[in-house]
Amino acid sequence: MNDAMRGAQAKLVKLLEGDKITAGMYVRVHGDHLIAGRTERLGRERAAENDDRIRFTRLAGNHYGLSVKRHTGRWEKTPFRGTLEQTVEVVRAVMQHLVATW
Repeated sequence: MNDAMRGAQAKLVKLLEGDKITAGMYVRVHGDHLIAGRTERLGRERAAENDDRIRFTRLAGNHYGLSVKRHTGRWEKTPFRGTLEQTVEVVRAVMQHLVATW
């Protein structure tokens, strides 16, 4: 993981922790992607598993594209682009159902 993505990961964690809607989400780095999700008790055994919800893809500099994870497991791009601050605000404004705890 490069320094730029490590810094972006720390920044995104701080932004997500700043609001009750997104507090408690994990953030992991995968290439040029910051993937945020929740650890939930899933399946028949109710074992704790990471459940990826949203993805911030680094486009250029401090700009990111926002994608959501579909029920099929594939990522779907959204039309939302901007800084981490701007994309986190989009998540809080229109994607609460995707980041809520179960």
